[in-house]
Amino acid sequence: MALRIAFGQYYAADSPIHRLDARTKVIGALALMLLTFFVRTPAQLALALAFAAALTATSRVSAARLLEAARPLLVMVVLLSLFNLLLVRGGETLVSLGPVTITSAGAWAAVLYSLRVAIAICAGLLLLLATTPTELTDAFEAILSPLARLGLPAHELAMVFSLMLRFIPTLADELSAILDAQRSRGASLSQGSPARRLRSLVPVIVALLASALHHANGLSRTLDARCFAAGAPRTHWHPLRLGREDAVAALVLVAFATGLIALGQVTQLPVAP
Repeated sequence: MALRIAFGQYYAADSPIHRLDARTKVIGALALMLLTFFVRTPAQLALALAFAAALTATSRVSAARLLEAARPLLVMVVLLSLFNLLLVRGGETLVSLGPVTITSAGAWAAVLYSLRVAIAICAGLLLLLATTPTELTDAFEAILSPLARLGLPAHELAMVFSLMLRFIPTLADELSAILDAQRSRGASLSQGSPARRLRSLVPVIVALLASALHHANGLSRTLDARCFAAGAPRTHWHPLRLGREDAVAALVLVAFATGLIALGQVTQLPVAP
């Protein structure tokens, strides 16, 4: 059964989000992730959820596609919610069953922190789904270019990031093929003691590392064949240009940040610890 991992896979659509400059999308996604840390009240949380839903609708990325991309990270959100629900104490006691006690503060923390992480994940996934790896490389290179004067290899770092996104689904397919090959040979990867399961994973890990090294070797040969030289000046086939839509997107993000801060100051409701 194939592993369905959507990181680094571009979702083609004609939407205002797709047409934005890649730098605007990168900075906007990072700003939205940062703003989630300021969400502390129900009103702020409602505004952030509405903004995330509006972004998803504007990007024209289907909800099923977004959930498919977020599936590997949903376990983390669920575990975070459970930890806060069971470990945070304070407020009124809602449920008490032996050693398990759920309080109002724990329930609110479970909802708040899990939804904050979900909004941040949504922002990151929309960035990856609405931006091609080439555009991401150019955007990160442009953002890091001022640091090139200090000796930071901006282009090389951006290219490594782009290749990482590109090879995640490739290695996932390789892992799926290796697992299928092991099962066809009678290997039991889900039965027996934990020690036996760990030993059965050794051939899988070795084969996956060999496959990764094979891809890395092919990539290095490709770069050599194209006379790639680190630090050499380069031009772009599609230069990045900021337009009117980018200005509108920046104003919308500023308005959201202003509303979020204003709601935090005027709302007199209990906040999470």
